[in-house]
Amino acid sequence: MSLPALVGRMLGVSAAQHSRATFGHSPQHDGERFRNVRPRPAESLRKTLGLAWTVLFNKPRGTVPAAVLPVETLTRAQLDAAPDRSLYRLGHSTLLLKLRGQFWLTDPVFAERASPFRRFGPKRFHAPPIALDDLPPLRGVILSHDHYDHLDRETVLALAQRTGVFLTPLGVGDRLIEWGIDADRVQQFDWWQGTRVDGIAFTATPAQHFSGRSLFDGNSTLWASWVIADDDLRVFFSGDTGYFDGFSMIGERLGPFDVTLVETGAYDPMWPYVHMQPEETVQAHIDLRGRWLVPIHNGTFDLAMHRWQEPFERVTRLALARGVALSTPRMGERLDLNAVHRGERWWRDVVEPVAAPRSAWRWCAARHAESAESS
Repeated sequence: MSLPALVGRMLGVSAAQHSRATFGHSPQHDGERFRNVRPRPAESLRKTLGLAWTVLFNKPRGTVPAAVLPVETLTRAQLDAAPDRSLYRLGHSTLLLKLRGQFWLTDPVFAERASPFRRFGPKRFHAPPIALDDLPPLRGVILSHDHYDHLDRETVLALAQRTGVFLTPLGVGDRLIEWGIDADRVQQFDWWQGTRVDGIAFTATPAQHFSGRSLFDGNSTLWASWVIADDDLRVFFSGDTGYFDGFSMIGERLGPFDVTLVETGAYDPMWPYVHMQPEETVQAHIDLRGRWLVPIHNGTFDLAMHRWQEPFERVTRLALARGVALSTPRMGERLDLNAVHRGERWWRDVVEPVAAPRSAWRWCAARHAESAESS
């Protein structure tokens, strides 16, 4: 690859050019970039820089846990023996589902940091419940968008040969192909498009967010939520999104849902358009005509100004007040999609500093060694 081409890829220029050339047919594309149904309000450079300064240098205390989080360690044998319609939170928005004897993974991030850098950026609060190499073969990976806390390049490449298909919004699949993923394994979709894999229906549905992995490739790829329908079971996966009237439309067209996996975390009044406050999470669940709400996008990375446990506390109070059935499984805890349980208020026990478990220490040490070898 030539130096200009390499620089262009680092800056995201190739992705933006490909977007203009390839996706002009999409109603979500304006000829230059992808867009939301409701335009995102313009922000001044001064406001953007001020926000960045606040997030980087003026964070309040409590955005990181004071102790090691309780994580249920998983083994390959446990997963192989688990019944169909099992779901496991592995961290943030990474979820492992077992459907029809095969495994599906959403927004896989096993990296130590949600960042383009190995030694800088939001660091994990906990080790994954299962090591990346111990995962069973995957029937598929489902991606919502290309931000670093939802799409980790090293994780995807490690999974490439053990994954049957990658389902992505428009443009995200092209990123995977650029990284070396076999194009025959990649399927990408616009909103309201989808596919069936081994009898299970997957539909990319609207979301209100944005995309990009570098300085100049903003919104060159699409973002989406997903609907998964396995006969009588219907599951909604939000990815990242602000609150918008698309939830009602999704509920009317593809609901009701047995379980909604909806983002509840990394929110702030300074960016209300792209992430929901807990009040909006609960309302989105109601709009979707959901039965059980499982809050995700929390408990793994420090991505906002709120205390790390605040999303759990707020959504718990709001769900109780509005009569919404809420499930809060620990990381690694099995959730039976046929008979969902409420889960414990496990975050309330994370109060005192303790020594890291040996398994978590080994994981952190391994990641540190990898960073040292690559530097």
